[in-house]
Amino acid sequence: MATSSSPSPATPPVKDHGRAGRDLRAAVLSALVLLVGIAASLAFWKPAFMVIVVAAVVVAVWELRQGLLARDIDLPEQPLMLGGAIMVVVAFLWGTDALVTATAVTALVIMLWLLHRGIDGYVKNATASVFTLIYVPFLGSFVGLMLAEGGRSGGGLDNDGVQGILAFILVTIASDIGGYIAGVLFGRHPMAPVISPKKSWEGFAGSAVACLAAGWALVVFLLDGDWWVGLCLGLIAVVMATLGDLCESVIKRDLGIKDMSQVVPGHGGLMDRLDSILATIAPIWLLLHYLVFA
Repeated sequence: MATSSSPSPATPPVKDHGRAGRDLRAAVLSALVLLVGIAASLAFWKPAFMVIVVAAVVVAVWELRQGLLARDIDLPEQPLMLGGAIMVVVAFLWGTDALVTATAVTALVIMLWLLHRGIDGYVKNATASVFTLIYVPFLGSFVGLMLAEGGRSGGGLDNDGVQGILAFILVTIASDIGGYIAGVLFGRHPMAPVISPKKSWEGFAGSAVACLAAGWALVVFLLDGDWWVGLCLGLIAVVMATLGDLCESVIKRDLGIKDMSQVVPGHGGLMDRLDSILATIAPIWLLLHYLVFA
């Protein structure tokens, strides 16, 4: 007698998000939640925003460690996370000299920490650790430097540091939105097909237009600065945000992963959203520090 086999469960279909490449509804909702949390912390008490920055640094270090394990690179999480958190805090409290010192000390501690693992893989793990230290906590600490402009206590949206953070975040968002809309509607010519097939020159043009307009408006009307500084801000944002996105795409392709994680619905990993932010914060802080806040 023939035995009847029970039908195998159907494999759920993979959702096609079209040329957008992601779940737009989930991405928008996640972004709104993050922006509301950031705005609330900036409006009421600046140190609360630094807690968000520290948390982001810790999660980003965790994501990079998970990704690098695919290449048998094992980052020492504890000193990277602790040292990274200290770097962000000292940058906010005591400025650039303290940040440089904390970065150097953290790098030395990491190299000493790895000694107990032995010889095998030391150079590989130490090199990747210092790379991660600079890429995430060091660049992320410039958010603390920006927020400290005009005083390190209190809150309120009329503070120089808070306005600088708002300008930095909004011009980066403008880059993403302008590039997304132009890329989806007009994208025909890939910018770097091997690295990021969905990124097009048309999308870059959309980012440039949006960043220049946003940079001009933010510097003139929010920061009370010169119009040409706003255009410089927009130019820096579009170039650095694009380079940051491409660099993170190269990292993911080298590691053989699509997203760093799935902690942010619709966006993938936190690093998939921080790539542009980490690349733009240092030059934008430099520009505003000397040409607007000085």
